[in-house]
Amino acid sequence: MKPVVFDVFSGAGGFSLGFEMAGCEVVAAIEHDKWAADTFSFNHPKAKMMLGDIESFDEKYLRENVTPVPDIIIGGPPCQGFSICVKDAGDPKDPRNSLFIEFIRMAKIFNPKVMVMENVPNIAKAKTKSGERVVDIIKSEFEKLGYNVYRDILTASDYGVPQMRQRFILIASKQKLTNPFPKKTHYVAFNANECEQLSFFSAENNELKKCPTLWEAISDLPDIEAREGAEIMEYTKKPSNDYQKWCRKKTKVLHNHLAMKHTKRLVERFSRMTWGQSVSDITDERLKQRKRNGNGEVSDKPYDQNNRRMHPDKICHTITATFYGNFVHPYKNRNFTAREGARIQSFPDDYVFLGKPTVVSKKLLMKEGREGEAYLCQYSQIGNAVPPLMAKSIAENIIQQIDFEKE
Repeated sequence: MKPVVFDVFSGAGGFSLGFEMAGCEVVAAIEHDKWAADTFSFNHPKAKMMLGDIESFDEKYLRENVTPVPDIIIGGPPCQGFSICVKDAGDPKDPRNSLFIEFIRMAKIFNPKVMVMENVPNIAKAKTKSGERVVDIIKSEFEKLGYNVYRDILTASDYGVPQMRQRFILIASKQKLTNPFPKKTHYVAFNANECEQLSFFSAENNELKKCPTLWEAISDLPDIEAREGAEIMEYTKKPSNDYQKWCRKKTKVLHNHLAMKHTKRLVERFSRMTWGQSVSDITDERLKQRKRNGNGEVSDKPYDQNNRRMHPDKICHTITATFYGNFVHPYKNRNFTAREGARIQSFPDDYVFLGKPTVVSKKLLMKEGREGEAYLCQYSQIGNAVPPLMAKSIAENIIQQIDFEKE
């Protein structure tokens, strides 16, 4: 019998995909963003998608629509800053005033064996106005419901995800867990000599595998320049390593590999950058970034984190919701495509992202009377996701320790 999973704050479904790959059955999800919900439903057609704000679903509705009763509830309540609170309701950094309380409400309704929450690493340092640690409040709330609580910050590359990504993970389990978090399965090599040394080291330590580099993750994707590519296209190369073979599975066509429509000036700017450099390193006055509405004046802001060219033989920097403007392809003079970002996040190629590729201007939507269509684009969906391979390791570790068939 497969453990039953309910995904709240599901986004595009990376967390759910990881649990499915570990052998779980995802039966339902809640997501307030339409395009992210569309992506989730397309890739998890058997799961019941409840589109809307989580507060709008009462207990009766949830019990009727989330069946069978979940063994595991997963989710990433948007607790960054804990600012989602009613005005004058108290400390905005207090999780009791945030959507975290909805995550707790799901535990009260369904009493699952396990709750798994992910969030930004900085949540571990956050304090309320009174000096209480936010994570201690969260821990206390779960303990009141009879859970054993464990928390840690996991590194995605430890589980084969080719990027420098860390996430705060909290596991609340009715059963005490001897090893609540998965052991690392991969190591990151920074140069050839270290690779040889770590290969020897890993053989002595549970045979760790080498985490794919950025280029090992994306080099088999079709070569496209700025303004090229398509939402659906054919593969043009064969996979050259195990990670690429895993990503492809048996897919016949490639989705979401559409390059951004850069101007000639931006392409030329990128052409002057080498690995590790960003737009702030451009010395040619003609190509420097201009101030917005500044009549052509050069910007005095460094924009050091914008449009940095990634190194092919290292793992990528953290993929965020705005990664379409963060990184430049290691060899092409363009930003990453959505599919390249998905590869770096460890989504397989058969996982299709719906909605518009990039952000739709809110000003344009307001001008056209379409304010309600400000949805998460493909890039944002990918950047917000929990890397599936990391989620898979978390799920497998839990499943190994809990008997989900036992009443």
